[in-house]
Amino acid sequence: MQGRGVADALAAVSLRVIGRVQGVGFRPFIYRIAHQYGVAGWVRNAAGRVEIVAQAPETALTAFIDAITTQAPPLARPTVAGRETIDVEIGLSGFVIHHSAEGDPAEAGIPPDQFCCDDCLAEMRDPNQRRFRYPFINCTQCGPRYTIIDHLPYDRPHTSMAAFPLCDDCRAEYENPLDRRFHAQPLACPTCGPQLTFMQDGVRLNGNETGLRAAVAALRDGRIVAVKGIGGYHLICDAANAGAVARLRDLKPRPHKPLAVMPPLRGADGLAAARALAELTPVHAEALRDPLRPVVLCPKRADAPLCEGIAQGLGEVGLMLPYSPLHHLLTQDFGAALVCTSANISGEPVLTDNAEVETRLAHVAQAYLHHNRPIRRPADDGVFRIIDGAPRPLRLGRGCAPLELRLTQPVARPLLAVGGQMKNALALAWGERLILSPHIGDPGTQRGMRTFETTAAQLQQLYGVRAEAIAHDAHPDYSVTQWARAQDLPLIPVYHHEAHAAAMAGELAAEYDGDWLIFAWDGVGLGRDGTLWGGEALLGRPGAWKRVGSWRPFALPGGDAAARQPWRSAAALCWSLQQPFATPGLSREALQLLKQAWERGINAPVTSAVGRLFDAASALCGVCLEASFEGQGPMMLEAVCDAASAPLDLPLARNAEGVWVSDWAPLVAAMADADHAIAARSGLFHATLIAALLAQAQAVAADHPGALRVGLGGGVFQNRMLCEGALTALRGAGFDAHVGREIPMNDAGLAAGQIFEALASPRL
Repeated sequence: MQGRGVADALAAVSLRVIGRVQGVGFRPFIYRIAHQYGVAGWVRNAAGRVEIVAQAPETALTAFIDAITTQAPPLARPTVAGRETIDVEIGLSGFVIHHSAEGDPAEAGIPPDQFCCDDCLAEMRDPNQRRFRYPFINCTQCGPRYTIIDHLPYDRPHTSMAAFPLCDDCRAEYENPLDRRFHAQPLACPTCGPQLTFMQDGVRLNGNETGLRAAVAALRDGRIVAVKGIGGYHLICDAANAGAVARLRDLKPRPHKPLAVMPPLRGADGLAAARALAELTPVHAEALRDPLRPVVLCPKRADAPLCEGIAQGLGEVGLMLPYSPLHHLLTQDFGAALVCTSANISGEPVLTDNAEVETRLAHVAQAYLHHNRPIRRPADDGVFRIIDGAPRPLRLGRGCAPLELRLTQPVARPLLAVGGQMKNALALAWGERLILSPHIGDPGTQRGMRTFETTAAQLQQLYGVRAEAIAHDAHPDYSVTQWARAQDLPLIPVYHHEAHAAAMAGELAAEYDGDWLIFAWDGVGLGRDGTLWGGEALLGRPGAWKRVGSWRPFALPGGDAAARQPWRSAAALCWSLQQPFATPGLSREALQLLKQAWERGINAPVTSAVGRLFDAASALCGVCLEASFEGQGPMMLEAVCDAASAPLDLPLARNAEGVWVSDWAPLVAAMADADHAIAARSGLFHATLIAALLAQAQAVAADHPGALRVGLGGGVFQNRMLCEGALTALRGAGFDAHVGREIPMNDAGLAAGQIFEALASPRL
């Protein structure tokens, strides 16, 4: 060492790296860059972190530490959270990977499930490889993660792969630090890994090739096959077979809700088959090819080889590229697009268990393609829509959840947020971390509540965090609110629309810490005055919101029934204006009885919900009188929209509380005017709501001088025409306007908003 300069003197450090550093090939990456920079020492997993001891000349050591974050594997999200100078060890040479050590799982970053990477895909297609056409091929950069983990540290014995002892060939790969499968925990091959089993008409066929051939034959025969994937089962059928699709809709039942479609991977960029189904912009193409592999809503081609029943009355189709090796093999062998929808009872979480799917979906599935790798927790597919030039999440799921966000201030004590009644997802926060779970569904069903409870327990167990308080929606009748009250923990109630507003403000808190003006428009949610809000403008910040804008309230005849019967909202608007109303399928006598109950306030809650205005417009236009799924009327109304329509000028005035209130009254006659085309009436409705939103923003800004950042939140803004139109109008008027990026704007983001609200609560 004699003659070494000061800058090249030996130095040694102990590093603690946190974030997403397990299940992503991080230790072999550290091993490789240690050799690259001539670093001696060791690396090991602890529960939730990676620990490194590194010794090298000062300049090499600095380059090594910098490379940990700048050259990290694509799936990794490392943060060097601790660095301590230690004594140089004379004679230390070489770099080794130690066995995992126990540690603090509260520092863990649980990796989401990943798509099949290009290397594995090429290997699976190579007849000379031993994993040729193996449906469970994976490496450190792809394959299941979240859905197979039992507990941390993330090692094979702590996953559902523990039941599959490695063969000699796989073990050699698993133990070789220079192999891309070094410590790939789901590692498997045809000799030692999971296998397929096909079931049809009581006949069981075992084996991967046998099962695949039988499944493809069943699909070509027009059958509905329940196929076990990474995070649950799908119901799959030929997307061009009208009879199969109609049977799927009839038996599930799912009469109108759009069905996701999975085309095979074709062409130089893999999107040739997708382009035959949809008009893909570069943003759509990028979203489809993203490693998340979500369902992306894409403009449907008029000549798409899809049966009409895929997305009835809608201009978009949900496309999802194959993401697991099994999906690649099925679509490749079938040779055309397949319907690929969640295997569940409507509203419930996706099914994951082999026996349960045969029992609960026997009335739908005509065959089953099982495998014997257990799924520890469900993860439905994520859903994204391109809004304002970027993919926005409508539902978080496999590949994009658990979603981790960094808080700008630490939580005083660990907090669980239980979300809402529909599109439920949970959130867990501790320290400066917030974790939002994948989509759960409706906890109002028995299985939904069971999955909700399991997810709540497993999130805390996986991260080694026990909640000490619970944030919940203020609505007393929500299933999750009742569950929260039974937990014997301090409770923090959060009003529905304040959670919507807080979700956006909290997500962007690191960029902007001033007051927001957020439009929280959705279906209905309990407001501070005891009525059902849904068209609110809230000024302030989490924990300090003031209602400054709203819509003329009206009473909903039949209460909750209005969500599935848009004609009820239309009747409410007409009756409020002393105008007659009639609807096909309901006798004059029945309608009169309903009106009498409405006039007396019997089962007729008052609301300001823009979502119900959309329902009313869809019914008055004749687009949708009865809805079989949430949001059907608004979705169909948007699909026929003529964007060129000019808006009506709606009255805007302060009420007694000083809130700016827009009056929808002029819209009623315009929507019911059959002398104008439905497309023009829909365009008029969208344009008028955009103009009304801008008018409210300008009125509020006049009352509160100074720059206001404006946000759009709530399920109504899933409507691209409305959301983009509002953003354009606001920005054109000089407002800094935004919509959420990572947190769903609908009720799937409520739990995150509840966390942000609770952070400002004196109860925490």
